[in-house]
Amino acid sequence: MENELILSKLNRIEKFIFGLKDILNVEELCEYTGFKKSFIYKLVHEGKIPYSKPNGKVLFFERKKIDAWLLQNSHQSESEIKREAFLYARKK
Repeated sequence: MENELILSKLNRIEKFIFGLKDILNVEELCEYTGFKKSFIYKLVHEGKIPYSKPNGKVLFFERKKIDAWLLQNSHQSESEIKREAFLYARKK
């Protein structure tokens, strides 16, 4: 039981550290996003994800660009829409 707790805490620390890195490789991107390696390669092949390939072989991903890519096409919640409508009505 105690070993499981230690492993769980180590996993959380590792994920936190990935969040601090600016450049990620494929394995780190898998950990960061929760995507499978094959899905990441598919996204790269289809040109749907921002990446860099400086030597023509190894893939690298800029975390800030990945964050922006993950958050693209976001939708507002109902409460955000209501708040925006309230503020707009108050202005007029």
